[in-house]
Amino acid sequence: MQKSQAYGQRLLRGQSPTYQRLQARFAEDGQSEPSGPVTLNCGWGRILIGHTYADPARLAADLLNEQAGERDIALYVAAPHQVLAHAPQQLFLDPSDTLRIWFTDYRPARKSVRGFGVRRAQNDADWQAINGLYQSRGMMPVDPERCTPREEGGPVYWIAEDESSGQIIGSVMGIDHHKAFNDPEHGSSLWCLAVSPSCPRPGVGEALVRHLIEHFMSRGLAYLDLSVLHDNQQAKALYAKLGFRDLPTFTVKRKNSFNQPLFLGPGPEATLNPYARIIVDEARRRGIEIVIDDAEAGLFTLTQGGRRVRCRESLSDLTSAVSMTLCQDKQLTHRTLARAGIRLPAQQLAGNAADNAAFLAEHGSVVVKPVDGEQGQGVAVDLRSAEDVEEAIRRARQFDSRVLLESFHPGLDLRIVVIGYEVVAAAIRRPAEVIGDGRNSIGALIEAQSRRRQAATGGESRIPLDDETLRCVRDAGLEFDSVLEQGMRLAVRRTANLHTGGTLEDVTAQLHPELAEAAVRAARALDIPVVGLDLLVSAADSADYVFIEANERVGLANHQPQPTAERFIDLLFPLSQNAG
Repeated sequence: MQKSQAYGQRLLRGQSPTYQRLQARFAEDGQSEPSGPVTLNCGWGRILIGHTYADPARLAADLLNEQAGERDIALYVAAPHQVLAHAPQQLFLDPSDTLRIWFTDYRPARKSVRGFGVRRAQNDADWQAINGLYQSRGMMPVDPERCTPREEGGPVYWIAEDESSGQIIGSVMGIDHHKAFNDPEHGSSLWCLAVSPSCPRPGVGEALVRHLIEHFMSRGLAYLDLSVLHDNQQAKALYAKLGFRDLPTFTVKRKNSFNQPLFLGPGPEATLNPYARIIVDEARRRGIEIVIDDAEAGLFTLTQGGRRVRCRESLSDLTSAVSMTLCQDKQLTHRTLARAGIRLPAQQLAGNAADNAAFLAEHGSVVVKPVDGEQGQGVAVDLRSAEDVEEAIRRARQFDSRVLLESFHPGLDLRIVVIGYEVVAAAIRRPAEVIGDGRNSIGALIEAQSRRRQAATGGESRIPLDDETLRCVRDAGLEFDSVLEQGMRLAVRRTANLHTGGTLEDVTAQLHPELAEAAVRAARALDIPVVGLDLLVSAADSADYVFIEANERVGLANHQPQPTAERFIDLLFPLSQNAG
């Protein structure tokens, strides 16, 4: 970097971006300035470069021209009160902080990341993966056809791709300000950073930020800015570690349904878990009245016209007590579905040690689970010794005095969501796993992965460091204090339950028709309008299956971007389908 440029940076630090200062810089450097205000379309909406606007009224008017289904952002607004004064009912001051890192402050990572690569989005499959990732994070999807061309300063999207699976596990967008408006300060900005909630690899978000910094450094730029919600402490801690500092400027947005939580503040539903909140958000979008009865328990009441429905997450008044019992009591589930011709594992109640050993000898490997249980509690899988079976029975009795033994069947854990006796979503659920880095112990990797899962799911998913996790680790000949080699994968749970750290891979489009038909048949046999059905399969597009269990309170939020909440509200309030 030239000495004059470094000196200029020192003078600029701490100064707010303003129209007047930008014009002075253009005059100082003898550069051509943009002919008017600059806006860039990013595929989800426009970024309005606030300090290219001479007139606050013009900026307010452009924000009011936001298109339906898009989200516009005015960045670098030095005097937001002057903009808001022109449309106080329609615009609001975004509660986000703008941060900046000067590249002279940047220090590269001491060790390079392994296991994934970063590249530009290139084709339709990449855009579909980005949009699936963004929707899973509650972000706006991207329409690449709307983007301002790159040669005119439009955005560049980068993706992180897992080298072993090919899965897109992260994405970020960058803008070169010098290309966009001949910025005399040679700036750039970062937008839309997202990492997959199911990503098992550490450091993906940091690697994407570092990649963007180093990319723009190589282009001769001087700094990178970003906007982060004021209370996103986890993200702000990462940015502070990298060298970002507060920039005194503001962001203004238009009031719309997407931005509603930002300008209305937290309502009673703010403390709902993600499984209840996704339903409440969809109901509000359609104008349905919402009363939060017990946020901690996920209880709420929906009312429209003369129709009133009480819900606990996806369990509603439409599910009868008998249907709920048929799902909760796994013996009743087994008998009911056997009569419907559904393929099932062998099953018996745990008895004395001799009976249990005889069942194990007959099947070679068994599953132990409480008769009435949920969220994977008390479940132990693939037990091959009488001692392990008896110990698993003892643990399962903490959740129900009645314990089941089932024959173990290898395969992939498939969850099918049926709403209104139609398949809405299907996903392969994978048990929690960690990936070695050659430095940290298995216990430390589990704790780090558990923190990521908790952050990604609002505290709903974590990997317990319990006896079952220890058994899985020891079955691999390891201990919690063992160090995994770089890149080595280790499953640390046998069950793929999301509450114990499992992850999901959407396979709705690949689901075999026979699997879909079996799921609908099972839902009808149980006479339940909303249900999550768990099967073991060789592949999502194969007809082979063994039914495992039914869940009367299925987590709809786990299956985004499939329209689970939409179909649920369709079922409860059919007349609302054209609303919102």
